[in-house]
Amino acid sequence: MAKRSLEFFYDFASPYSYLAATQLEGLAQRTGAEIIWKPMVLGAVFQSAGNDMPAKVPAKAPYLLRDLERWARHYRVAFKMSSHWPAPSIAAQRLCLVADESGKGAELGKRIFDAMWVEDRDINSEAELGKLAAEVGLEPETALARSKSPEIKQRLRANTDEALARGAFGAPALFVGDELFWGNDRLHFVEDALKS
Repeated sequence: MAKRSLEFFYDFASPYSYLAATQLEGLAQRTGAEIIWKPMVLGAVFQSAGNDMPAKVPAKAPYLLRDLERWARHYRVAFKMSSHWPAPSIAAQRLCLVADESGKGAELGKRIFDAMWVEDRDINSEAELGKLAAEVGLEPETALARSKSPEIKQRLRANTDEALARGAFGAPALFVGDELFWGNDRLHFVEDALKS
């Protein structure tokens, strides 16, 4: 039987994307699936899909932090609400696309998620991004320069357009084949689809 793939469309500014990312390795081990990390621009997805971030909904905003903390406890993972949130994440996502060129996109993605949602680091800072790139074995100045290239900018736009064309309206958006699953709380359905 052919190996199944799970496409993980995410934005570092999404704490629910962080929570989902903490579970992908176990999901891959249990199902044998290949995880394909695809950064997208969540703000553009919200705008095109007519959606908005939950924190802008008055009744949801106070609930959000409690919900995130509950999920972190459930997954037994570290979580700290970022003091930089909502943070611009485009530079970090472009850097992950650069890392992907040498097979390190997922590794850097995990590292940036931890930097934002565990260590409370500013992922919009070029100095911080350079340090994170170095931690996964990239040459920081070269990687940061490449992340500003028209090709990498276009690749991030293409990922965002692809997510929208396939029906994404928020993050994380996970695809098994053509089937969309939205949110970290649908991972049990994702696992069922990967095993079917």
